[in-house]
Amino acid sequence: MRRPTRPFLSLAVLLPVFAGVAGTAIPVTPAQAQPADELSEQQTSWLKDFIHFVKVARFDIAADVGRQIIESGIDPEDFVDLVDNARETTRFEEAVAAGMRVPVLEPTAAALDKLYRDGKLARVRNPEEITRNIQLLSEGLRARQIGRERLIAAGEYALPQLLDAFLQNRNPNLRAQVQRVLVDLGRQSIAPLVTALPWLDPARQEAVVDVLGLIPYRTSLPFIVDLYQSTQVEAVRQACARAIGRLGGNPNADVAGLYALLADSYYSEPGELTSFQGEEFQLLWGFDPGLGLVMTPIRTEVFHEAMAMRISEQSLRMDPNDRETLALWIASNYSRELDSPEGYDNPAYPSDRRSAAYFGIAAGPDIDQIVLRRALDTRDTPLARLAIEALSETAGPRSLWGVPVNDRYPLLEALSYPNRRVQYEAAIALGKANPTETFRSAERVVPLLASAVRDATALNAVVLTGNDRETYEVFRSRLESLGFTVLPPAENGLGDLDASIAEAPAIDLIVTSLGFDQTLLEIETARNSDKMSATPVLALMQADDEQALARQYQRDQTVAVRRSSISNSEFNASAQALLEAASGGVITPEEAETYAQRSLAVLRDLAVSGSSVLSVGEGAAILIDVLANAEDLTMIDVAEVLSYVDSADAQRAIFERALETDGFDRVELLAIVADSGKRFGNRLDARQIRRLIELAQSSDEALATQAVATMGALEVENSQLVPLITAESQTRNAAAQR
Repeated sequence: MRRPTRPFLSLAVLLPVFAGVAGTAIPVTPAQAQPADELSEQQTSWLKDFIHFVKVARFDIAADVGRQIIESGIDPEDFVDLVDNARETTRFEEAVAAGMRVPVLEPTAAALDKLYRDGKLARVRNPEEITRNIQLLSEGLRARQIGRERLIAAGEYALPQLLDAFLQNRNPNLRAQVQRVLVDLGRQSIAPLVTALPWLDPARQEAVVDVLGLIPYRTSLPFIVDLYQSTQVEAVRQACARAIGRLGGNPNADVAGLYALLADSYYSEPGELTSFQGEEFQLLWGFDPGLGLVMTPIRTEVFHEAMAMRISEQSLRMDPNDRETLALWIASNYSRELDSPEGYDNPAYPSDRRSAAYFGIAAGPDIDQIVLRRALDTRDTPLARLAIEALSETAGPRSLWGVPVNDRYPLLEALSYPNRRVQYEAAIALGKANPTETFRSAERVVPLLASAVRDATALNAVVLTGNDRETYEVFRSRLESLGFTVLPPAENGLGDLDASIAEAPAIDLIVTSLGFDQTLLEIETARNSDKMSATPVLALMQADDEQALARQYQRDQTVAVRRSSISNSEFNASAQALLEAASGGVITPEEAETYAQRSLAVLRDLAVSGSSVLSVGEGAAILIDVLANAEDLTMIDVAEVLSYVDSADAQRAIFERALETDGFDRVELLAIVADSGKRFGNRLDARQIRRLIELAQSSDEALATQAVATMGALEVENSQLVPLITAESQTRNAAAQR
């Protein structure tokens, strides 16, 4: 979506769009058709009733009246007019503030507050309103003050007209006032101004650079240093030098490095690079020589990725060989794909462009290792999985573990990352490579593969409620209904659970219901733990602390903050949404089956190859446990892997499972016991040999034949075989005599 900068051009067609950008629309039920004046009178009456019933503490009635206002379908700007024209602004704001402290009224009061704020934002961002407010800057003191305040409230949305007004030379006084507004807008002026900078003539470049130098934020430095080093106009160069000096920069700095540093800052999504926090849309900027600045709304979820990619590309044009910057672009592209709302048409990345996976695979294993390192450092589980997937497609053995990335081995670190999906996928990637030389953490690979076969769907949770056992039991019950195994209560926090946490294969969720300070402490304790550094935390807080903690972790996708009074259904939905965002959700039975089959395939290949680096024997104990309960093909596959393990326990476990089955499965398992015997000799005990001899006497020809074949493979002693022969002979003679 584009918007011209010239105030004299018709902008009416764009007004509905940008009014909507001011805030997320509230779902409404259209009111029945009424004359406009009659509806307005009714809405005014509802407004006054809402305020009255809040004042007299009839909150239930106030909630009903407030919902009528919302469901009437009133436009946000019209609602502002309604409040202001009724001369109820102060009383309305007081009523809303009071209502948000009352549970029964809080949702309605919050919706009315948002409707009012959205209306005020939409009004000050209206292009015609911006033009009027710019004109006020050339009038008297009071008018200038009003115009300035409104333009500051409009923020970035005012930049197209402000830049036009600043660059005109007809009214020096207006230009000076506009410059003051541009400087006072601070960070919100920078992105539009640096976007325009390369397109301006030298005189205008000099003027814009002077303004940027007065804005005390270093975000503009890469662009100013770039212009300083590339311009052929001395006046522009001197203006750049002045601005760089004010901002504490170095005019001879590596421009590609400066752009890369800024791109990395955008990737981190800091608040200072988010113009409209809490809003649905941010703005991307472009420049059209015929129109000037053009703005394109972009969903906040993918704004920072778009900026990181755009600025990374500027850096890569200057230094195409910078691996870190290329990896940053790849990571940003993956993140864009992960964060993009379903069905959203991203204006910064059209749908006809290649997928993120395409570029990730094309970049090669060295770059993918850097992407994986970033994912591990930022606890970005979905990104880590995508990086491992790309590595498994392209990397050979040496690339997987033999080449360090800044003295680190990211894929090997992933084996200890506190998320089972990441661990399993790293183990599968390493196992598929079938290494011939040992490496750090090699001893973790086979047990992880075996664990993926056994307990991929297991879920473990920690509930921290201090000494409030009743609340612990409530949340324990809720989590168990979702399939979690909940660790014991811990009155003194996570430290009480060290032993239980160590025994669990992973901690999939932490739920807290504590005070503000104690919640902070427990979250940081988890983050400093090897096993819980990426574990999602659902923090349930009292109303007074909820917003403060939410602000603390607003950019941390592994922490969700909710009101402690939420219902069962809201709790379940919050837990599931958190798990989905932080780790890809719970492992479903279908997904677990896929992990099991992939892991078994790798284990079988390792077993057949006789790998001395990744010995399947290291996972034998787990696989024996799996075999006891496995069915169908999984049972056969596990038994086949165990047949390559030089262990009496493994051979005996296969035989015991054969005794517990019948039909084809029993015959197949006996054949696998025979294979084990051929490799490692007879490891069955005396009782099992007797049972094998009994099976050899079965009336089932296929079973009996396989049993004797197994006896032969195990080289059963003749003394044990002779009774079988003589018994067979005696049976035949008896039959002949009859």
